[in-house]
Amino acid sequence: MSLSATVTESVTTAPAPKAAQRWSTAEVQALFDLPFMELVFRAAQVHREHFDPNAVQRSTLLSIKTGGCSEDCGYCSQAKRYHTGVESEELMKVAEVVEKAKLAKANGASRFCMGAAWRGPKDRDLEPVIEMVKQVKALGLETCVTLGMLREGQAEKLKDAGLDYYNHNIDTAPEFYGKVVGTHSQADRFDTIDKVRDAGINVCSGGIVGMGESRRGRAAMIAQLANMEPPPESVPINSLVAVEGTPLADQPKIDPFEFIRTIAAARITMPKSYVRLSAGRREMTDEGQALAFMAGANSIFYGDKLLTTGNPDVEGDRSLLERLGMKSV
Repeated sequence: MSLSATVTESVTTAPAPKAAQRWSTAEVQALFDLPFMELVFRAAQVHREHFDPNAVQRSTLLSIKTGGCSEDCGYCSQAKRYHTGVESEELMKVAEVVEKAKLAKANGASRFCMGAAWRGPKDRDLEPVIEMVKQVKALGLETCVTLGMLREGQAEKLKDAGLDYYNHNIDTAPEFYGKVVGTHSQADRFDTIDKVRDAGINVCSGGIVGMGESRRGRAAMIAQLANMEPPPESVPINSLVAVEGTPLADQPKIDPFEFIRTIAAARITMPKSYVRLSAGRREMTDEGQALAFMAGANSIFYGDKLLTTGNPDVEGDRSLLERLGMKSV
């Protein structure tokens, strides 16, 4: 059955994907504006065309260098200009990281992601990270890093080390970006994404919802991601975790159904990408997570912590996936 055939007469304004797979903000917003059940149904259909609907990919994220970042991202507990209680730490030793990766693999993760709180790595910073990538890769895990903005030649070094994915989120809509971040532009982020893609590394890029953006802003963010050529192979959708001491500490939580709408819109517009439940999953109910899986999410961050904020524990995740009859990939 085609996508357009699933839309009832009452919702014929919703767009069907164009042949060139280009999405305008208005077209994505039309998806958001569908009746909730219709949107989830459409997303579930798209999901089933490209993935096993009962399978979920599990990634573990480790902060290999915490705190002390020079940037002013309004959501981030690791910016040194904010008083969040997060202390600056040195880069972890390679052996420590490898032990954490072994544990993650034993717990069922298939990808190990390493994050460092930098504006971007200096070449001397990159050397131990490259060794981490090599040794984690040797364990049979997929590797991912998020290190900030890359300089010329750095992506190629990471590729040579065997890096599978580089995470660099676009965060939000272009017109809202300056309200959240002032020390760099969204164009700077796209520059790093281009370097990663040119080096032959898979792109992991998504955004954060619930920072005060409008529904149109969420649609604009999804359209930007979907219109990348090609779209990111991995798309983390984060719900803001408001951290005391940051400019967004008092931001109200996003409506859970609006979050699910964002997942569904990502699935419809990026049918072949992995869509990941990321930050904020700890605050979701089991029922909410199940609904997100129905709407097309098929990846989770798996472990006790996401960089500096909490995450559902391993046993809790295992129990939930078992109750839902879902398997790991």
